[in-house]
Amino acid sequence: MKSILKPLLMVAAMATGMTAVSTLPALALVELNVNKGNVEPLPIAITDFQGGDALGAQISQIITADLKRSGLFAPIDKSAFIEKITNPDAAPRFDDWKVINAQALVTGSVSKEADGRIRAQYRLWDTFAGQQMSGEQFFANDANQRRVAHIIADAIYERLTGEKGYFDTRVVFIDESGAKNARKKRLAIMDQDGANVRYLSDGRSIVLTPRFSPNRQEITYMSYESGQPRVYLLQIETGQRELVGNFPGMTFAPRFSPDGQKVIMSLLRDDGNSNIFAMDLRSRSTTRLTNSTAIDTSPSYSPDGSKVVFTSDRGGRAQIYVMGADGSGQTRISFGDGVYSTPVWSPRGDLIAFTKQTGGEFQIGVMKTDGSGERILSSGFQQEGPTWAPNGRVLMFFRDSAGGPKLVSVDLTGRNEQSIPTANFASDPAWSPLLE
Repeated sequence: MKSILKPLLMVAAMATGMTAVSTLPALALVELNVNKGNVEPLPIAITDFQGGDALGAQISQIITADLKRSGLFAPIDKSAFIEKITNPDAAPRFDDWKVINAQALVTGSVSKEADGRIRAQYRLWDTFAGQQMSGEQFFANDANQRRVAHIIADAIYERLTGEKGYFDTRVVFIDESGAKNARKKRLAIMDQDGANVRYLSDGRSIVLTPRFSPNRQEITYMSYESGQPRVYLLQIETGQRELVGNFPGMTFAPRFSPDGQKVIMSLLRDDGNSNIFAMDLRSRSTTRLTNSTAIDTSPSYSPDGSKVVFTSDRGGRAQIYVMGADGSGQTRISFGDGVYSTPVWSPRGDLIAFTKQTGGEFQIGVMKTDGSGERILSSGFQQEGPTWAPNGRVLMFFRDSAGGPKLVSVDLTGRNEQSIPTANFASDPAWSPLLE
């Protein structure tokens, strides 16, 4: 039995006693092709996990919400279920699930171990083929109960789509509360579905543009606590914080390199121009990447670290440019009407997300890395700041609502737009990598 040990969470493949669990041939089994232009959501039945009192139902509800929110799955209402699962280890009555068109079925259980941990296990069944597709068990402490559900949802998503999931992730953002003319802005973090909000700053200073490290539980952000914007690094779990550098002028839009060893940002000089610099976090040495009389800002690395996308108004209005990571070969790639900002390279490397302002509207869109194939995914009165889910299939951004900004997600089809619940107004989201 293969097992993987994670912080406070253990995962193990689960034998069925009937068939192999995750090495069955995929040819006969249901699958969802997410690369097709129009994907019909897959009908799936997710039963309440047996045992654990209310916890079993809660885990089932979180899995259901994750899969439904992706837009790729259509969970079937439990009131339509014919068979009542009492033994999740036994094969279900497949005909009962085919009658309600459940092409996939999830069963599971949760129990308390002698050492106080919970054990959750699931099985994914192809009802029409009459086979189990996968099964795993997870051990976690009470603090990780929700994570178990997200990890199970990720496993189901990956088995049925062939793509990595994105549910076991967090989002760092700016929590905004109070009167509009005296808004308190606090650094906050939450699960990707809006649960487990935790505040990382006290709101005494304005904070902006938090961004996750790609390989550590660390973020970079800007704070005005010194009177001018400065870039800080913050260890999320320990609260340890350090100033990235005391640069002359103002610093903006910091982001990590893919290996987490550098921070790239724009620095505003006294002459009103801003250029892009990269800082090595080990040596604290800086490298100037652009040297123009325009405003160059919002840099973002490609996932392999070889290129940088940024915005510049050197052509008269803000457009999107791409250059080598050393500043070479600066090339404009956007040529549409309007003003472009906040470009972000997809973690898959195939697309660049952006904000576009044109005709009185703010639009969230994507384009290929050479500027071709521009598509608008969402339009609104005022919305900006896209951030990618780690699988490159979903974007999150913030939109002005009645009185203040709220978080919204949209998939690459543009048809599955979802509001992200937050207690207060929220802006500047940044999606974490999958948690370890």
